[in-house]
Amino acid sequence: MGFMEIVASDEGLGTIVPIVVYWLYAALIISMEKSFPKHKIRSAEEQHNKNHLVSKGTVIKGVILQQALQAFTATLLYILIESDDDSAAHVTTSNTGQNHDGDDGTGSKIITMLVRTAFQFLKGMVVMDTWQYFMHRYMHENKFLYKHVHSQHHRLVAPYAYAALYNHPLEGLLVDTMGGAVSFLASGMSPRTSIFFFSFATIKAVDEHSGVNFPWHPFRLLFRNNSLYHDVHHQLYGTKFNFSQPFFVFWDRLLGTYHMPSSTEDELNKGAKDI
Repeated sequence: MGFMEIVASDEGLGTIVPIVVYWLYAALIISMEKSFPKHKIRSAEEQHNKNHLVSKGTVIKGVILQQALQAFTATLLYILIESDDDSAAHVTTSNTGQNHDGDDGTGSKIITMLVRTAFQFLKGMVVMDTWQYFMHRYMHENKFLYKHVHSQHHRLVAPYAYAALYNHPLEGLLVDTMGGAVSFLASGMSPRTSIFFFSFATIKAVDEHSGVNFPWHPFRLLFRNNSLYHDVHHQLYGTKFNFSQPFFVFWDRLLGTYHMPSSTEDELNKGAKDI
């Protein structure tokens, strides 16, 4: 198999597409915030002052490193499941193409596929949220891990779109990469389905770190876990709250770590001014 065939395969696209989506969606957010500056959660001046510990160049290098590690891990994961699928194919081949009634059942197959895919998506989202909530929270509660690992991400007190994956490499492996691998395996989704699942998860991660709040954005209607919610977590007063990412907030609500003031900018800034 040639290089282009590998890239164009479901496994290759599952590795590459989320990376491309990350930068394209981040660029879109930056373009939109320039067009609608009133929706920025933090002003450009405040964002610059709060993030003085890390330059944007350093953030970009950190994200590229993180994505390279994710791509390597995804490749290994796809190789693993491909070998399992090849073994299973010998068992199921003899059962394919049989329909004694002369009806190929195309309509019912499509419905079944859509229902199965939706269930896999939901299961993957719940598993990913569960993994990331407890790993993320432990990164805060373990003083050694916070000081030497997770604090790198919190150098960004006022996050912005393309900084979503700016993490220490160990955190990137334990929280993001392993969380993705576990959700992929637990949900039973195919490499083709994973292209869409991980692209969606990438868009959510970028969006919650975007530093902008577009009230008409679909994510504001569908998810409590959004840019306003995650902005609270990045403030000094909010590091004990809002650990959930990237989809739901049920673990925060169940375990008493949910905190969301009024969505107005004045109230969001109030806690930071009190520090």
